[in-house]
Order: sequence, then C-alpha cells, then structure tokens
Amino acid sequence: MEMEIVLPDNVAVMTLPNVAFFPQALLPLHIFEPRYRQMLKDVLASHRLFAVAGINPAAAGGFEPPHRVATVGIIRACQKQDDGTSSLLLQGLARVEFLAVLREEPYRCVRIRPLASQPGAAGAENSRRRHDLLRLITLRQRLGGGVGGREEFLGFLRTIDDPEAFVDLAAFSLCEDAPLKQTLLETLDVHARLGLFSRHLRGEIGALRLRHRLQGRLADDDIENN
Repeated sequence: MEMEIVLPDNVAVMTLPNVAFFPQALLPLHIFEPRYRQMLKDVLASHRLFAVAGINPAAAGGFEPPHRVATVGIIRACQKQDDGTSSLLLQGLARVEFLAVLREEPYRCVRIRPLASQPGAAGAENSRRRHDLLRLITLRQRLGGGVGGREEFLGFLRTIDDPEAFVDLAAFSLCEDAPLKQTLLETLDVHARLGLFSRHLRGEIGALRLRHRLQGRLADDDIENN
C-alpha cells in the first residue's frame, strides 16, 4: 500500500508543445537537454516530482510560456543511458495552478496550488455521462476515427468506473485536439468535463459519417472521384 504523497509548494516544471498531461496518466519522456538533465538529477535526489505543462501559444513574451494549469507527476521508472540521456515514465498525480515563476535557471521552478475537481452533478448522472462517453469513443473507433491501434486501451477504459479518472485518461490518450485537451485539463467540474468531451466526439462522429456517405464504396485515395 503506497504512502500518501504530499505535494510541495514549489516544483520544477518541464514545458512541452501541444501537450496536456493529466492525473493518473502515464507519460514516457526522453530527457536530453542539459537543463532537464540537471532537473532530473535534482528531483531524483528528493521527492521525484515535477510538473509537465503545455506551452501556451497565446501568451505574450517570455521563453516557452506555460499554460497556467498543469499536472504534477511522480517518476515511476527511470533509466539513464550511456550518453547521459535518460528515459523515464511519469505518472500524473494532481492538477495544479502555477502561481509564480520562482526562477528560470538552471531550469524553471514554480510555486503551485493544487486544484481539486468537483463532481458538478450527482454520482448517478456522472456515471450516465461516463457510459455515454464510452459509447461515443467506441462508435468513433468503429467509424475509423482517432483510435486506430488502441483497442487494448479501450478494453482498459471499460474497467474504469470512476467518471473523473475515466474522462481524464480518455482525454489524455484519445483526444488529438491540443487546445481542447488543455481546456479539459482546466475544467474542474467533472460533469462539465464529461459533457465537453462528449460534445466534441459527437462532432467528430458526425463528420466521419458524412465522409462515409460522400465516399461511398471508394477507397480513401479515390474519394475525390466520388
């Protein structure tokens, strides 16, 4: 049985383009930049925690400006290579808000505040939305959209009963829209988070059905001839 992990007030942060990291998700990382090599050395010698934030393209100025909301993860496995690089597996622990940048060198360190999700609706209603989201994900897969090669993951998703864990893992692994993923990360109302992702999938499913009707029996490469 694992001990409860208490988040520190300050953590190192890695910024990555088009990435939204979620609690409970597993993120493989390859560490090769000197700043992140130093960061890894320091966090392995302490609490093994750091945050991963997406780069905010709308922010003005600054070096790799991060989104305000990110996720702190814990290093579950790490292997150092002969060339000094490292491969690691980071597991998301908690949503956090960045309150202030404390320093930039040798790597960015920020002050954080944990963010707690709220159900937003009764448990039965969130469970219903979880079931509906699973149905939409499965339908999108059958229509050939966005899930290719992830059948085993869908089998895993079906075993997750908790609506919050379900939508977070589904969004992290199956959502290919980076701005939407960040919005889902920032949405603390679980009921609203489930609904937002469901509406997005309905739009994708509608587009896939229209494509199938327009394509008819032609192969993908011949669709312009239909």
